Amino acid sequence: MLHARWQGHHRSSKPVLVWLHGFLGSAADWQGIQQSFSDWPLLSIDLPGHGGSGAQSVSGFDELCQRISATLAAHQVDRYWLIGYSLGGRTAMYYACRAAGPGLMGMIVEAAHPGLTLPSERAIRQLDDRRWAQRFRTQPLRQTLAQWYCQPLFAELSAMQRLALIDARASSHAPSLAAMLEATSLSQQPDLLPELQQLTLPFYYLCGEWDHKFQLLAQQKALPLSTIAAAGHNSHRANPAAFSWQIARILRQTSHPASHFEELP
Repeated sequence: MLHARWQGHHRSSKPVLVWLHGFLGSAADWQGIQQSFSDWPLLSIDLPGHGGSGAQSVSGFDELCQRISATLAAHQVDRYWLIGYSLGGRTAMYYACRAAGPGLMGMIVEAAHPGLTLPSERAIRQLDDRRWAQRFRTQPLRQTLAQWYCQPLFAELSAMQRLALIDARASSHAPSLAAMLEATSLSQQPDLLPELQQLTLPFYYLCGEWDHKFQLLAQQKALPLSTIAAAGHNSHRANPAAFSWQIARILRQTSHPASHFEELP
């Protein structure tokens, strides 16, 4: 079972919104968004190696999904949506395809990769993630975080925004982050696209308008893309109002039965 924060009423007629943060984050990352959903039951999960689950580790996605299932059961969650960013989005997609029961009502994924297709791509990614894991294990954490947030994926961040993220993450346990990075590396994740295409539940994909890498990915994979204005890779942090509006719109639209691979105009 993972550490999680429950908000709302267990007997609500609405499904629970289950929030999965990205790598280096925690359940607290969603608080700014969740203010707009105070009338919904909310469950914010700390993934292994992060936040209140910092002492936990997993061997891979299957064990991670087992922990999520145990967490949902402990909080009596039977009907729910998954909302996940980056690593949390990859986890949500894996869980929806490989572990979810009939209680999963829909899924909203923010800037997450459905999986690599070529062995050569997997080999390159595995080497890259191992190098990052080594940095997390051997360097001062602030140094590694500074290097992490200088990657092209975060190019839209200002110096002040980078410093704010470094300050927010600097108390994390670096070896635990390294272990989670390796266990849930994109190189270890199967290509989930064929399984996602077979889902019979609502599936939405959100991406910041400046996140050109993941916009292109969504277009190439024919994912159900909607963009968040004035935002890069972490659109829920950069523009929480627009992100919240999109989620609220999705939930309104899917209050009746809907088909999978939905796309908002």
